[in-house]
Amino acid sequence: MQAPSVGGVMLPRGHGETIRLSRGASLTDFAEKIGANPASLVAVMMNLGEMVTATQSVSDDTLQMLGDEMNYTVQIVSPEEEDRELLESFDIEFGEDEGGEEALVSRPPVVTVMGHVDHGKTRLLDAIRKTNVVAGEAGGITQHIGAYQVGTEVNGEERRITFIDTPGHEAFTAMRARGAKSTDIAILVVAANDGVMPQTIEALNHAKAAGVPIVVAVNKIDVEGADPTKVRGQLTEFGLVAEEYGGDTMFVDISAKQGLHIDSLLEAVVLTADASLDLRANPNQDAQGIAIESHLDRGRGAVSTVLVQRGTLRIGDTVVVGDAYGRVRAMLDDKGNNVEEATPSTPVLVLGLTNVPGAGDNLLVVDEDRTARQIAEKRAARERNAAFAKRVRRVSLEDLDKVLKAGLVQELNLIIKGDASGAVEALEASLLQLDVGEEVDIRVLHRGVGAVTESDIDLAMGSDAIVIGYNVRAAGRAAQMAEREGVDVRYYSVIYQAIEEIEAALKGLLKPEYEEVELGTAEIREVFRSSKLGNIAGVLIRSGEVKRNTKARLVRDGKVIAEDLTIHGLRRFKDDVTEIREGFEGGINLGNFNDIKIDDVIATYEMREKPRA
Repeated sequence: MQAPSVGGVMLPRGHGETIRLSRGASLTDFAEKIGANPASLVAVMMNLGEMVTATQSVSDDTLQMLGDEMNYTVQIVSPEEEDRELLESFDIEFGEDEGGEEALVSRPPVVTVMGHVDHGKTRLLDAIRKTNVVAGEAGGITQHIGAYQVGTEVNGEERRITFIDTPGHEAFTAMRARGAKSTDIAILVVAANDGVMPQTIEALNHAKAAGVPIVVAVNKIDVEGADPTKVRGQLTEFGLVAEEYGGDTMFVDISAKQGLHIDSLLEAVVLTADASLDLRANPNQDAQGIAIESHLDRGRGAVSTVLVQRGTLRIGDTVVVGDAYGRVRAMLDDKGNNVEEATPSTPVLVLGLTNVPGAGDNLLVVDEDRTARQIAEKRAARERNAAFAKRVRRVSLEDLDKVLKAGLVQELNLIIKGDASGAVEALEASLLQLDVGEEVDIRVLHRGVGAVTESDIDLAMGSDAIVIGYNVRAAGRAAQMAEREGVDVRYYSVIYQAIEEIEAALKGLLKPEYEEVELGTAEIREVFRSSKLGNIAGVLIRSGEVKRNTKARLVRDGKVIAEDLTIHGLRRFKDDVTEIREGFEGGINLGNFNDIKIDDVIATYEMREKPRA
């Protein structure tokens, strides 16, 4: 097979070999893998119609296209795999306990609270914290660090549980998306008076996807209309069968507001952990864990709440957390006390990092500051390259036809939110049945019940999706976020209008909609004959204002006599004017239209582009 020649330079052609490149790699990286001159690859890309510099980070698609042209199979290495290879190059194993079985000791379970909005997640976390405040600490200031540990007695033995204090499955899933397994058990909070709601199901599915055991807290049992039995029956349909019904899921009836049965819930968590999980770790190794939340503190710099998963973290240790690194200057627990060391499943606030890491970034202790800096810098460079390689392009319905013709997208991504699940499903089914040819596909990335949220806009930004709100609006800061990021959000109250607009957009037929806006009305009091201009109407402006060059219609005895007329001339006494306001008299010339009589009404209007509802 002949090697391609660009500008007289012969390039090495592959034979289907696989080359591995990281996300956001440049043509220089590609050239190093195949032993070519980067400048020659720039020339190849120009021949393919792409202007790319040798050191510019390019998208996965561009790397694949170049690979196909050069007869190489390009494999894009995932960030997780790349990170593992990076740590292996420093002889660091992440995610493994050192030593054999004898080195492992039991550790407390880590719990996340999930459930539908307003079902009492935050109230439950507060109640758990309060029941565990000992007498001497009453009134003490509790520091919010995003996680805390509580104690409970089970079968006469003191046991501890760690709670991640970020209620909701969104944070839980955001951490999972980064490859971080932070949670051992999920508490699903369901209100006894409301029962299973849309977000309850969503949270349940998130927990199941993570493969964590679930304990159900049936809250608000003190509220009128509470029916804990109904909740048990509803959740049976989703595979959570209560122990009293012969299943293996523990249900505990509680009242977070009254503080009822909180101890029973903590006991259920411990028993579920003992029955379903082998929670052990080696405390005698270099610490490893994850960042739960981080922020920039005005007085202390970058601070991060980390959950130690194995080993013991001590003051003075050199750590890397994502693309941040530093030496642990101090550690605080959730009560604001200084601690010297943190064992497995212990959350602590760490001071001493160079910058703020992200939620879900892994933490590891290394031997030298230099090693920590090298790992952090390589991670930062990788993130930067991947960010540069992303094509920032937002698609709206108006420019969809142009984008399709340019070949920039082959599918329309949609996010559908509505006021009821039936309506959302009906809209989704109708849209997916649209016949718009083979050039483009419609994909519904997410559908749900409720207002358009910031997480919907996040998803739309990452996937060039259009958000459809059916009988719902954007909540909170979601509207400003969509406007700032250029995400197209469409609101509809009629299903057919949504279907027609999407179909029209896909067929390139979407035109701006106009509506008629009445400007003013003029009553004809006198008709003047002019040999030069024809008939001129002497009028009194009854409402609004009449402007020159606007559209008009003539109304006689309540009936429209003539449509699509134009105000050609407008006079006040002997002066030509551009407009006459309500209550004033003047003269109007309708051009070639002369069929006017006294008491006729001239109604003027203009067509304005209608904002889509």
